[in-house]
Amino acid sequence: MNFTKTTEQASKYEHLEHMSVHDLLANINKEDQTVPLAVAKALPQIETLVTEIVTKMKLGGRLFYIGAGTSGRLGIVDASECPPTFGVPFDLVIGIIAGGDAAIRKAVENAEDSTTQAWLDLQAWQININDVVIGIAASGTTPYVIKGLEKCNENGISTGCITCNAGSPLALTAQFPIEVVVGPEFVTGSSRMKAGTAQKLVLNMISTATMIQLGKVKGNKMVDMQLSNEKLVDRGTKMIMEELTIEYDLAKKLLLEYGSVRNAVTNYKP
Repeated sequence: MNFTKTTEQASKYEHLEHMSVHDLLANINKEDQTVPLAVAKALPQIETLVTEIVTKMKLGGRLFYIGAGTSGRLGIVDASECPPTFGVPFDLVIGIIAGGDAAIRKAVENAEDSTTQAWLDLQAWQININDVVIGIAASGTTPYVIKGLEKCNENGISTGCITCNAGSPLALTAQFPIEVVVGPEFVTGSSRMKAGTAQKLVLNMISTATMIQLGKVKGNKMVDMQLSNEKLVDRGTKMIMEELTIEYDLAKKLLLEYGSVRNAVTNYKP
């Protein structure tokens, strides 16, 4: 295969240890500014995958992220933020990392090299043909992720990926690949940097656009968000005040009575 890992190529910067703090920060920032431009080039791929996810979720399907290391952790972050943000069940968007939950905080040796574990991890969730599985791997070569998607393909399950190298084995495996080519990292091979940022931006797009398409946002407000702390109760109260043109105390009373901005607005009788 004619495949070059641009994420592994040498940094454009030399002698980093001799740079001042100012120069280090300025150059990292300069590189970071190229990431949204790379993501923009992948918008057609992102759109195709989101459309597939929305279609499957309307049939009762779920969204799974699988990855190793930084990529796996980013998937878990995005999945874990969907319930409080959009008021969806915790098992609608699911993040799975090679090595299990212990790998969220500490690297698990050789976990990403397993060619069988990803499918076992997915089977533990009774995965089915209405679900979508997105493999996340900056390199596009992680065995755990590639083999997991291969098994999904064999079983009629829709597959996507987010990778930062063009023409990678992962992209060739996924039915709906997303390739965000960010180029060499500031620190050679440290794909937690630009590649990680690119993956986070794409994950934000996927989950947010999907939830909006599923009706979890009204206007521009998170009307189904969970009221898990005082900050969110205050935010929800102000949403209701704005929507119904009522005083703060009444808005808060309605919010706490009905449990969400949507229900409070729907059930309000002046």
